Amino acid sequence: MAEVERKLRILVAKPGLDGHDRGAKIIARALRDAGMEVIYTGLHQTPEMIVSAAIQEDVDAIGMSIMSGAHMTLFPAVIDLLKNQNALDIRVFGGGIIPDDDIPKLKSLGVTEIFTPGSSTQDIVQWIRSHIQHRG
Repeated sequence: MAEVERKLRILVAKPGLDGHDRGAKIIARALRDAGMEVIYTGLHQTPEMIVSAAIQEDVDAIGMSIMSGAHMTLFPAVIDLLKNQNALDIRVFGGGIIPDDDIPKLKSLGVTEIFTPGSSTQDIVQWIRSHIQHRG
């Protein structure tokens, strides 16, 4: 019996106090429509909650949507927690309102990709298919 390849598992998270989740829900739907398994954690997640859920759900990547301006705190916090859990094979990407000047800084800290407003869902799906591998 042939082994069925597991779908990519992506955790979509809205960290911090930002209550704007429309974009995160649109991305979650687009990823599901593209055949990926999506775990949406809902609003007001702490970095600890996000990393805990990612490890428990055995995801391949975490996608964070940040509109609050706290991206230079929240992305590094999630990456540090993944490092502490020996889970840096879980890739981190994100989007939201992130100034262009901060994108290289975030990438140097370990964020794989940042999608800014206007990025198409198809571009995001294609990027994930090209850059996110199954863990393990």
